[in-house]
Amino acid sequence: MNNEEEQILTHCLYFTASRFARNITKLAEQTFNAGDIAPSYLYMIMIVKFHPGITQKELCHKLSIAPSTSTRFIDKLEKLKLVTRKADGKQTLISLTEEGEEVYHQFRVSLKELYSNYSKVLGSEFSSDLSKMLHEASNKLERES
Repeated sequence: MNNEEEQILTHCLYFTASRFARNITKLAEQTFNAGDIAPSYLYMIMIVKFHPGITQKELCHKLSIAPSTSTRFIDKLEKLKLVTRKADGKQTLISLTEEGEEVYHQFRVSLKELYSNYSKVLGSEFSSDLSKMLHEASNKLERES
């Protein structure tokens, strides 16, 4: 790799963030091993666990996803019998099923394993600092959009 190329690739936040996202996604998929449920669905299950009867709008806000994405996720989770929808006036309330509760508990164990796996490589303090910085950066970029 020539110097100019290296400078561009190592100083481009878009490139480095995308590269990091691919690597951490691969590690998460290996760690969670939840069959046909992608890691992003597991985070939705977690939010529903913490907020039984949550509305789709609240779910979108908490996960920073578009309504169309949440509809697709909820449809899949409902098909897998992990969540239920209940109409309440104009709103739809989303809750976990017993199977969803079980998946949530498995996910929590896997989250600890994921943290352990990347902390072994990155270091615990660096992992924590990086997560905080990425969270703050995402918040700032979302506020500007």
